[in-house]
Order: sequence, then C-alpha cells, then structure tokens
Amino acid sequence: MSASEPVQWLLGTGAAVLATVILDVPGANSTTAGMVFLLLVVCSATVAGRWLSLYIAALCAVSFDYFFLPPLHTLAIAGAQEWLALLTFAASCVVVSRVAERARGQARQAEQRREDVERLYALSQEMMLHDDAAGLMRDLPHLVDRIFALDGTMLYVRDHDEYFSSGAEMPASARASLRAASFIPSATLAATEGFAVIDLTLGLRSVGALGWRPASRLSREVATAVGAQVAIALTRAIAIEASARLEASREGDRLRTALIDSLTHELRTPLTSIRAAATTLIQGEGLDDAGRRDLAALMDEEASRLDKLIGEAVEMAEIDANVLRVHPVRLHPRALLEQVAEESQEILARHRVEVSVEGDDRPAWFDPHLLGRVLRHLLENAARYTPAGSHITLRSRREGDRLEFRVEDDGPGIDTLDMPLIFEKFYRGKKGAAVGKGTGMGLAIARAILAAHDGSIEAASTQGKGSSFRFWVPLVEKEPVNAD
Repeated sequence: MSASEPVQWLLGTGAAVLATVILDVPGANSTTAGMVFLLLVVCSATVAGRWLSLYIAALCAVSFDYFFLPPLHTLAIAGAQEWLALLTFAASCVVVSRVAERARGQARQAEQRREDVERLYALSQEMMLHDDAAGLMRDLPHLVDRIFALDGTMLYVRDHDEYFSSGAEMPASARASLRAASFIPSATLAATEGFAVIDLTLGLRSVGALGWRPASRLSREVATAVGAQVAIALTRAIAIEASARLEASREGDRLRTALIDSLTHELRTPLTSIRAAATTLIQGEGLDDAGRRDLAALMDEEASRLDKLIGEAVEMAEIDANVLRVHPVRLHPRALLEQVAEESQEILARHRVEVSVEGDDRPAWFDPHLLGRVLRHLLENAARYTPAGSHITLRSRREGDRLEFRVEDDGPGIDTLDMPLIFEKFYRGKKGAAVGKGTGMGLAIARAILAAHDGSIEAASTQGKGSSFRFWVPLVEKEPVNAD
C-alpha cells in the first residue's frame, strides 16, 4: 500500500459523510440521494480505483437505507419497493464502479503505450546517429538501459561473435542464454541472473540477441518492438560499414592507379629533359661552352627534381603501408625550427626567413625527423608559390596540451576554391598547375605524418595577404614509456 492510499480512504469516508449530511439537512428525497451517492461512487472509482469505490458504495448504501428509505433512521426496509430501490442502487454502484475502473485502466494503458512509443522513437533516433557498427554495438546497451530505465542490458552480435554490456562483466550463464537465443528464431526466453532475452531477427536472418533486467520491465509487445528496431539498426550499420570498406578498397585501387599515372607522367618529364640535353651534348654540334653549361645545369636541375619525385613516392608508399613509426626525442622547438631553416637554405635563398618561439622554449618530446619532414614540405610550398623577397616565418608555441608550429608567408595566398582540397593527394590547385612542377603529394604527406604523430594540420589564407599553415602534436614533457 502506498503512502497516499490511507489518505484516499479517509477522504472517501469524509466525502460520504459530508454528502449524507448535506442531503439529510434539507430532507432530500431518495431519488436525489441515490443520484448524489452514485456520482460519489463514480468519482471515487475514476480517481482511486475499484476497492475504494466499492467501500464508498457500501457506505453510501448504508446511508441511503438509514436516512432516505422508510422507515427512516433505521436499517429496516419497509416493503418490496424499498428493497427494489436499495438493490437497484447497490447494483448501479457496482456496475458504475467496474465501468469507471475499466475506463481508468484503459486510460492508464493508453498512457503507458504513449510512453512506450516515445521511448521507441527516442531509441530509433539515437541509433540513427550511429553510422559505424562498432560505435552502435558499444553504445546500444547503454541506450536501451537509459531510455527504458532498466537495471542492465546485454547485447550479442552474431556476425561479430561479440558481447556488449551496459554494466559489469556478464556472467557466463547470461552469455550462454544470449548466444542460444540468437539461434532460436522468434523466441523470448527467461534467462538466468534475472535477465529476459529476445532474439534479434530481421526477415529470416538472426542478427543476435538482446537481454535486459529486470525481466518484467518490458512487456512482450514492447520487447518485440525494441528487438525489431535494434535488429534493423544493427543490420543497417553493418551494411554501411561493409559498403564503406568496399568503397575504401575501390578508392584505394583508384588512388594507386592515379599514383602510377601521376608518377609516370611526372617522371617522364624530367627524364625527357635529361635525355634531350644528354643527346645534344653527345652530338655537340654548334655548342659553345655557355650552351654546354646551360645543358649541364638543366640536367642537374631535372635530376634533382627526379630525385625529389622518387622521394615523395617512397614517402607515400611508407604512409600507405602504415610503416611510419614515431621515435620521440627530447628537443627544444627552436632547435628544430633552426635546423629545418638551415637545411632548406637553398630553396629559401630568395626569401627572408624568421624563426620565432612564443613563450618559454622548454624542451619537449617529439619526433624531429617526422616534424622536420612536415616543415620542409611547408617551406617548399611557401618558397614555390611566393615571389622573391617574400617574408616567411617559422613559429612555435605551447597551447594547452599541444605543441604548435606555424609556417606563415606574406605571398598572394591560396585561392578560395582550392582551400577545401589542398590536403588531398595529387591536388595542385590553380597556382600549382600554373607553376607546373610538383606532384600534389606534399600536403597529403604532411597530414599523414602528423596523423601518425597523433597530431593534425590546418590552413588559413587571405587573398593578397598570405597563407598560414598551423600544425600540432601532443605536448609531452616527460619521457614516453616507449621512447627509443
């Protein structure tokens, strides 16, 4: 019995007494009294339920007989007409009580169905947010637990042969029940440890099984609806994942084909120049010393370009093969910037270069070889796409848990249409195509290197005012456990 029930019984008793007093004082007739008492019984059945309404009906019947049926103020009944009136009143009270209780129960069921529909809708919306199967399988028990106010939810996915739980480690008996349910189509089983289990079937194919505790919390209809929604969501996520893997495989094949085509074209260009210059030198007809020097310089330049192309192809192959490894060492950020600027003197000869470290230049742990490769790619681009005399700045600073680096220039900037694509493989943009040299792999390589270092990169540019590339890696000030 809840805390409010005694209060309801007291209020019901008081209402019956008050109604009797109000009717008796002016001397109301039996018809009026019967209607008022009947209304009181209907109200009590609607508000409080069957048993209280029957209790009120009994009180009202006694009051009706004592105060309003002759002989008055006695429980005796004078004749057949009075007996008929009393029995009619009692029967009416019982019928009205049952009708009101049934209506109350139907209203309660309708409210419960509304809540169930809202929860099912919320579950479907939450599951639709997950496109990756792994995330959905991991979060699904927690979603069901939270939305349906359960004490524990378990999930078994048959295709992956994996178990997932919203709480502690699942007992072996519960695991066995889940696995068994996935092989019994359309079965709802009472499992051990207080769990109820339902199989997740889509069409004729079993996706897995779902278990929850307490078993009585979900009705069979709601459990079936939850199972259908979960089966659909899992099948959808697994299908999307399989489609993504297939598309990634196709994209990989396209990229490899594009890489081969691009490298073939790019390698042939310097080779053709080298071969033409060498043939001219061998023939030697009509060449003076200045012409020979020009051809030798051309061969040297094209050989250097060829070496760079091969180096970028090797870098991309390392990245695609996932063989990049981070080997952090303890180093000052300024030392890295100055080292890269010194190594890039040849390509930066016609530019003004500045190295700046904001704040304290304390040493940190990072891989100078990998970050040096990123900085050299960015410096090459800055030197290639900005006019002679432009100002290039290398910056470093600590920002929260990050160690940030910037390469800034005051050149013409990057075209707005090119900005979303500059980190894609082989994309060179309008200025890159106009310059004519380069493979379009530099920024893609830089981004992949930083991803291996748990970092990232972003670009900003203003037309006519220059560009800025900012990249960062985790700020590690203590020696990593796996440092070489």
